[in-house]
Amino acid sequence: MLSAISSLSMAPLRLAGQEELTVLEGELEILTLSGSLSPDGAHLHISVADSQGRVSGGHLAMGATVRTTAEVLVALLPAWFFRREPDPSTGFRELIILNQV
Repeated sequence: MLSAISSLSMAPLRLAGQEELTVLEGELEILTLSGSLSPDGAHLHISVADSQGRVSGGHLAMGATVRTTAEVLVALLPAWFFRREPDPSTGFRELIILNQV
């Protein structure tokens, strides 16, 4: 993912070191959105500002709600293959990138 701008009415975030999601609600503007998209899913990090200008950010979880519009710029990399595989040392599904050329 290259860039995104949007307004949200709800943004579920997983904050660093926290088990439970933090759900932000109200008139939110996306300031930054970056990460990767693969056939195995998305891994996105976001920062949003509320109507008072306070900024929050973290890992974007499923279920965000677009308030008005969403403009998302995605770059296709046809020579590359992205997938996630479990990492035995962390237990997380880590991104693996292979060049298909």
